[in-house]
Amino acid sequence: MKAINLVKILSCALLVSTGVNAQTIYEAAKFSGSDLNGTARFVGMGGAMGALGADISTIGTNPAGIGLYRSNDIMTSFGFNNVSTKSNFNGSIMDASKFNGSFDNIGFVYSSKVGNETSLKYINFGFNYKKLKSFDRSFSMQGNLGQSSQTGQMANSSSDLSIKDLGAVNAFSNGDIGWLSAIGWNAGLFYPVNPNQDLQKYIQFPGYESYGNYYSKESGHIGAYDFNVSLNLSDRVYLGFTLGAYDLNYTKNTSYSEAFTGSDFRYQLNSFASTKGTGIDIKAGVIVRPLEDSPFRIGASFASPIFYKLTLNSGAILTSNTRKKDGKPILVPSFDMNTYNEVGDCITDYQLQTPWKYNLSMGYTIGQSVAIGAEYEYQDFSTSKLLDNDGVKKNFENDLMKNMLQGVHTLRLGAEVKLVPEFALRAGYNYSSAAYKDNSYKLLPLNSVRTDTDYSNEKSINNYTLGLGYKASNFYADIAYQYSAYKEDFRAFDIEDLPMTKGNNDKQQVIVTLGYRF
Repeated sequence: MKAINLVKILSCALLVSTGVNAQTIYEAAKFSGSDLNGTARFVGMGGAMGALGADISTIGTNPAGIGLYRSNDIMTSFGFNNVSTKSNFNGSIMDASKFNGSFDNIGFVYSSKVGNETSLKYINFGFNYKKLKSFDRSFSMQGNLGQSSQTGQMANSSSDLSIKDLGAVNAFSNGDIGWLSAIGWNAGLFYPVNPNQDLQKYIQFPGYESYGNYYSKESGHIGAYDFNVSLNLSDRVYLGFTLGAYDLNYTKNTSYSEAFTGSDFRYQLNSFASTKGTGIDIKAGVIVRPLEDSPFRIGASFASPIFYKLTLNSGAILTSNTRKKDGKPILVPSFDMNTYNEVGDCITDYQLQTPWKYNLSMGYTIGQSVAIGAEYEYQDFSTSKLLDNDGVKKNFENDLMKNMLQGVHTLRLGAEVKLVPEFALRAGYNYSSAAYKDNSYKLLPLNSVRTDTDYSNEKSINNYTLGLGYKASNFYADIAYQYSAYKEDFRAFDIEDLPMTKGNNDKQQVIVTLGYRF
């Protein structure tokens, strides 16, 4: 048994070393984004606190915001969220939802007063953990596909591969053959145009319309650990620097099945992909009060790319009742193929560099009763970079990102009004444009070890927030409600004639923050 496992490990290692591709631009974009999350005050004001500062969550948007603290602070945030999805494929509607508890942040600020005689008034230090992004989501679709079939993508991805190689015992460890081709060929799901030729073209499962059924479950999150030092100069200029460390854990399991109309032929393909790793970045920011007698403030900040080192573990299981005989499909009781039994789990180490991030903000206060904030942020997702574990750029995927991803513009607006000194009402709005161009699609290289053919082009995101705050002496408590919504165009596989599935996504979140200032 140990010898067999060793052979599997060596086979997969050899496969990866030959340059097969496992990463896609869709994971790169997913790992580059972030949610509106943090303290309840930050969320309640739509995240528009980059120039207002004095909230631990600004440690990750404009690090200079920590410089406005004049006392120590310790806080934690928690809550729950409900994510709902609805799909519409040619009138066939399906719903899915997922409810989760959430631990959103914990942090502290240590504020050290230098004195009144120098321009340097305070040196502050801060630490914050924040859930940067949550991946928890389920999605499903079904409907009559007509002549479109995932087996067509299997056939297309096998172009110019030989029948001999596809049917060989070592097909899954052949660096020129993708797993989608190998698993589909062995299950009898696509056929040669001319069986008498070796190198040739292939066609999808012949002669039937198909009915597709798709389900996916995503889970995991990105956690951000931020370490900050910030300076207060003359109560007019604030500088901040943050070193960020990241912990990424993402799992996606998909199940896709087709039943061929007017026959008993059917199959189901289950694909698994799990990504884990860590990353680091640096952030720097400044806040300036231009006029000495005015509370108006402007802020600017940048964040370097997050330099991730990631490990992908992928595999697939196909179950069908089809095989080939004399160039035609025949029914069999059952046929199962598990990539783990062929080469073991395929483990791929790689690197990801997310885009640079730039932020401009404004803030204005009216006495102790009103605070208003506005922010603009920009990230060019097309500049993300995928690299091999040894640092060599993946030119194929990087060229795809340049062509299919684009700059993301984020606008944040927020306001806080204190009805009485102890109570505050908050409201905010947050908009982010789409990272994907309208014609983006998931192009799996011909030698990819991935079998999850699905992809989704997410549209712009709108977030609406409300909040309530209470402060008594040193203790404070805040609560915020957030409603997020975006649409998406989804396909279970990449066939041009397949209509898009229209998706609607809604997220409702409640966050509670408890804190103590001293």
